[in-house]
Amino acid sequence: MSDPVDSTAFYASVPLQDDFGVLSDTQKYTPLPDDWWVGTSDIVGSTQAVADGRYKTVNMVGAAVISAQINAHGGAAFPYIFGGDGAGFAVPPAWQDRAAKALAAVRVWAAEEFDMGLRVGMTRVSDIRQAGLDVTVARFQAALGVDYAMFTGGGLSWAETQMKKGAQSVPQAPAGTQPDLTGLSCRWNHMPSRHGTILSVVILPSDDAPGPAFSALARDVVEVARGLERAGHPAAPGGPGVKWPPAGATLEAHAQRRGGSLGAARRKALFESFVAWLLIKTGLKIGGFDARDYQRIVGGNADFRKFEDGLKMTLDCDSATQEQLRNLLEKAAQDGIIRYGLHTQSEAMMTCIVPSIMTDDHVHFVDGAAGGYTAAAQAIKGAQ
Repeated sequence: MSDPVDSTAFYASVPLQDDFGVLSDTQKYTPLPDDWWVGTSDIVGSTQAVADGRYKTVNMVGAAVISAQINAHGGAAFPYIFGGDGAGFAVPPAWQDRAAKALAAVRVWAAEEFDMGLRVGMTRVSDIRQAGLDVTVARFQAALGVDYAMFTGGGLSWAETQMKKGAQSVPQAPAGTQPDLTGLSCRWNHMPSRHGTILSVVILPSDDAPGPAFSALARDVVEVARGLERAGHPAAPGGPGVKWPPAGATLEAHAQRRGGSLGAARRKALFESFVAWLLIKTGLKIGGFDARDYQRIVGGNADFRKFEDGLKMTLDCDSATQEQLRNLLEKAAQDGIIRYGLHTQSEAMMTCIVPSIMTDDHVHFVDGAAGGYTAAAQAIKGAQ
């Protein structure tokens, strides 16, 4: 295993940005080194799974890809992004072998635990550039202890397309292979809209649209969203709600049992979530852990908007702002600048990776609770 400091030197050098709006400017992004690898994943039949009500499972499998990578690399920083029904990431060459093994393990786990097919692939950045595209990365500091990677250049999307065609796949892992999904959970309540609707937004640049035109459109969209409470953040200021038993206890058990008893893993998840629920409800503190403060930090750390060769957002949106966004996007589509999809639902949901409740670096992925990004992307496919 290479030295973590040397392996992450590039990503550590990428400057942090604390203003999401500036990330519409491609000049704020740094090209990945040629010898790095891009990993991609996508759930087969995710649209039907969402239609069947399995949206929490879809999100859990998508987040599992990231969780397995975080654990495979010992918690060292690297760029990754959650897409709802899949995830993407990039790693230095010294990490490529274990990154591929972690992807293969999640593919086996998704099939054996949930009967879900998962496509996975890895592509060298130099191969993406030979195809005429690029992979550039920025870092958005969502909160003091957490930052999320943003990607542009079209290369991540190209790699995903190649993966779906059967190229760039990784070797199949043996049956029973278990990924390390330590920290993966989904214990929080769904977050009901406080202002009208939870709006899932997916915006992609048209193939022949000039980059500056898309950047200007993205900047306008972000500015409209700024007019919403907390820029449209679906979590309340005090963080998401919690109830017991949590709806995601069985999913968490599937992630944490590591080949053991599902019942035992579920009982453990229920016990731990009960203690957390009790501490939040009573305000009691144990060993320096303040559950109410943790709840607040969860909301601040959550990833509800991102640039991923386009712009994705999950917004708590009022009807007037929704109409304003729709009109803005429709005009841009008619002008040939973008393709877009929208999906409305009444709630948002959160899937979490929490290495430790005693530190503030836990990450939380937000999606719509009834289709979300998957349904919004499907609307793009149906557009003329």
